[in-house]
Amino acid sequence: MRDHPRPAPRGRPGRRRGARSFMVLLATLLSACGLVSGSAMSDNVRPGPKAGYPGRPLTGAQLTVTSKEFTEQIVLGQMMGIVFEAAGAKVIDKTSIQGSIGAREAVKSGTADAAYEYTGTGWITYLGHTKPIVDPHEQWKAVRDEDRKNGIVWLPASKLNNTYALALNSANFKKLAVRDLSDVAALSRKKPSAVTMCVENEFATRNDGLPGMARAYGMKVPSANVRKMTGGVVYTETENGTCAFGEVFTTDGRIKAMHLHVLADDKHFFPNYNVAPEINAKALKKYPAIAEVLAPVTKALNNTVAQELNRKVDVDGEDPHEVAKNWLIQEGFIKEG
Repeated sequence: MRDHPRPAPRGRPGRRRGARSFMVLLATLLSACGLVSGSAMSDNVRPGPKAGYPGRPLTGAQLTVTSKEFTEQIVLGQMMGIVFEAAGAKVIDKTSIQGSIGAREAVKSGTADAAYEYTGTGWITYLGHTKPIVDPHEQWKAVRDEDRKNGIVWLPASKLNNTYALALNSANFKKLAVRDLSDVAALSRKKPSAVTMCVENEFATRNDGLPGMARAYGMKVPSANVRKMTGGVVYTETENGTCAFGEVFTTDGRIKAMHLHVLADDKHFFPNYNVAPEINAKALKKYPAIAEVLAPVTKALNNTVAQELNRKVDVDGEDPHEVAKNWLIQEGFIKEG
């Protein structure tokens, strides 16, 4: 999947602003290369009754987990690290790397051992294809097979499909009377001024984002009608009606909390973004138990689970690590002590 970049911290006035800006830039560059040193996880956890494997098969292993910097990815990265801990591994936390490429390169280079990644991102962004595969399982197989040459193993995918969508607040949903993306395209041709969009910077340029969607549906959206911003702001601006349409992600907990209406992708333009463990091949060869440790957790993930966990972080303000840990305990994958 994609990225929900967080707003960069503001610098202070005068000469200190330059120094702070340089340090932020340096940290961003290091993070993008997967070079920021991580911290050790220190949860006192063991396998739970539904862990699905005997003993603690990762005892003696040291594993580094990573993720992109948006909520769902951070929760999934924490989840992965905690189940590795329960299986006996010492875990280094390098989650929340800025951008898709940074986290990907960390796993590819071996700076990190594992991450949860999205099949659509693998197919389109990393492997360079322009046309998605409609069947989710076939999409995963294609990514798995082609990515082997890069030293990356894709373990079986979950039902969690965090794909793109356009959404409106209730007032605009009623006013504009659109139900799917074809309706938006028709509206854009009939009344271009009515189609204003709030989107993330990356979505505005990606082939599987706004340019591709506009081509596929024949949308006529003037560039002046497209406002680019960070992910969290898209939701609030869409809720407020600043833009008629906002780019959202189908597993985001704010959709329900903000009473947004998601439009159908009636031409199935957007790829399947099923989440799956992406493992450095050398790490998996050294510690093959990684696959059996992650299997039951991945199998349990779906959009309903993701929306609830994301809501706990983005709406209720809970800590991603605790949200991940509590869910794993609730599902019986780990236990404390």
